[in-house]
Amino acid sequence: MKHSFVCGNPALDFAATVRSRLGTPLEMFSSPESLDAWFRESGIIDGDTQFQPADLEQAIVIREAIYSLVHTKIAGDDYDGDALSIVNDAARTPPAVPQLTPDGRVTEATPIEALSTVARHAIEVLSGPDVPLLKECANHECTRVYIDRSRGARREWCAMDPCGNKMKAAAYRARKREEKLVPAAGK
Repeated sequence: MKHSFVCGNPALDFAATVRSRLGTPLEMFSSPESLDAWFRESGIIDGDTQFQPADLEQAIVIREAIYSLVHTKIAGDDYDGDALSIVNDAARTPPAVPQLTPDGRVTEATPIEALSTVARHAIEVLSGPDVPLLKECANHECTRVYIDRSRGARREWCAMDPCGNKMKAAAYRARKREEKLVPAAGK
């Protein structure tokens, strides 16, 4: 599996497909095939959507609109009108629809249907009961937003691997450096 799904909602995971937005951004959608793989790995579809370069461009526009809306919601600010229009327009088209076959359930979709499904997930998370649970990862290099369903809502990182482990290791190194300085200062 090339992509990670730790945010608790497909739209949040979709928005997180640019890693380290504050540092050196890493684009996970480098080709139509990588976008197709994301949709399969997310479980939104089972087959190939046959994304084309124009579909990839549209997916990135929708992703950035979702990212903007999520961060605006967390900040308590007013939504950007353009981002709202992009997500709402995408959600207006038919979504991916599961079908029952003799072999079980299959969800195939056109690129537009797959993107509509993600836009609908964004609308659900941004207007539903999980809004108070939205948090940004405490790793300053990570810009993922996740749904914190932990006991007491005390989760700090999008995931232990890599963010939690990285932050805990940095805190440990800082404590060890401090311990070295304290005895030297007491002499």
